[in-house]
Amino acid sequence: MITTNFVQGSPCWLDLGAPDIDAAARFYGAALGWEFRSFGSEAGGYGVFQQDGRTVAAVGRLTEEGARPAWTIYFSTPDADAAARTVEGAGGTVRVAPAEVGEEGRLAQFTDPQGGQFAVWQPGKTEGLDQVDAAGSLCWVELYTTDVAAAREFYGRLFGWRTDGMELPGGGGTYWLITPSGLGEDRMHGGMMQLPAEHLAPTGGKPYWHPVFAVEDCDAAVERITGNGGSVRMGPEDAEGVGRLAVCVDPAGADFVVLRPAEA
Repeated sequence: MITTNFVQGSPCWLDLGAPDIDAAARFYGAALGWEFRSFGSEAGGYGVFQQDGRTVAAVGRLTEEGARPAWTIYFSTPDADAAARTVEGAGGTVRVAPAEVGEEGRLAQFTDPQGGQFAVWQPGKTEGLDQVDAAGSLCWVELYTTDVAAAREFYGRLFGWRTDGMELPGGGGTYWLITPSGLGEDRMHGGMMQLPAEHLAPTGGKPYWHPVFAVEDCDAAVERITGNGGSVRMGPEDAEGVGRLAVCVDPAGADFVVLRPAEA
């Protein structure tokens, strides 16, 4: 599970790169019940999505040339500069060099050796999200990659993650569960899965991370998503031991998953 007790390598933030922030705010407000709070023109319109006054995500204007609308997952690190050196040493790329965000913290954005994009956050005044693992908030992260062995080695070197394989039913392959270094299974926060490039349509064949948001009712969430201009790639369907889920796309093309977790 994802918690707000952030440790090295745990998901601690996510933001949406959107071509139209106001449109994104309207969509996610209707689909997931979020309220948008802008940091103003001095922040380029960047702001946070909140639920009952607690920050659950953020959104900013898509500015990177050639980039697609997408969610970026941030993982906690005690040292963004050291993380950047490790990324480069392991064959990855520094897309945005480590930089201060006022007194809130320090961020950097990277690309792994196979092409998956992600970011890190070195906390200052802001540790990360206020709410996770609850309805309407982040509960899991996933990497779809063309080379899971290489991804496990890269992220293991960077964050110290432990990855444990789980065979999917029906010969669906192996799903690799991610746990922060030194922690137990109760702190698993995500997974990796190998897929051929032709199955990675949103990125033209490149690996990508996407968020999973918990919802109280998956079917009702899908109705709100499709009723407000979004679409569904898969589901809703039941996954044994996981819950009822659907793979969705917002009106601008950013993908995410909604999940009604199975009862413990």
